[in-house]
Amino acid sequence: MSQHPTGIHHLAFMADDIKKHIEFFSQVMGCPLVALFDMHGVPGGLHAFLRMNDHSYFSIVQLPAVKDIPIVVGKTHAGSGALPSAPGTLQHLAFGVDSEADLLAMRDRIRSHGINVIGPIDHGMCKSIYFAGPDQMTLEVATSQEPVDPAAWIDPAVLAKAGISKEEAQRYKAPAAYAGPSPVPQPAYDPDKPHMVYPKEVYLNLLQTPDEVLTKAASYTAPPVAEPV
Repeated sequence: MSQHPTGIHHLAFMADDIKKHIEFFSQVMGCPLVALFDMHGVPGGLHAFLRMNDHSYFSIVQLPAVKDIPIVVGKTHAGSGALPSAPGTLQHLAFGVDSEADLLAMRDRIRSHGINVIGPIDHGMCKSIYFAGPDQMTLEVATSQEPVDPAAWIDPAVLAKAGISKEEAQRYKAPAAYAGPSPVPQPAYDPDKPHMVYPKEVYLNLLQTPDEVLTKAASYTAPPVAEPV
């Protein structure tokens, strides 16, 4: 049983026009559309999934209010892999491919749709190409031929710049295994911890609801097409 994430199940990006994103990520990037349905528990929301492999998907969410939120480079979006955006925002997204040949094939596929691509650039730990996606997304495709070696790629000088001590670095490189107990009860609400944005009364009620009750009440298991053809 794994005690840490083993990959990305799905990455969810916001769109004010979900069709535009589906067009780009299916046709330009080659990811098949495998799901499109009313977003579970979110009135007016649409939710799409495009397949990267059987365990990893690219997801798009469309909500009614999105069209009224401006894109601001340097705040909501970085604009390139070398520029800043607000803390907590996604600076750029790198998709993975298996080989350098696959990387070049992706470069050519993307360019064939009129999208400018920079690269490949060799970073030692990976080779990458760079380009933009819908709504000012900063995108990359990368490939690594072997696992990243921490001994070679964790720079002691940069640990110091990040305020990380030698002792902390050892903990970060080898996180302690979780030995139990299970299940763990919901912790008491602590305003100093990270929290999702809900009306506070609603959120506190959710935190007080037993897991099994919430699972039963909020789950949506049936596909939208009852009898696929």
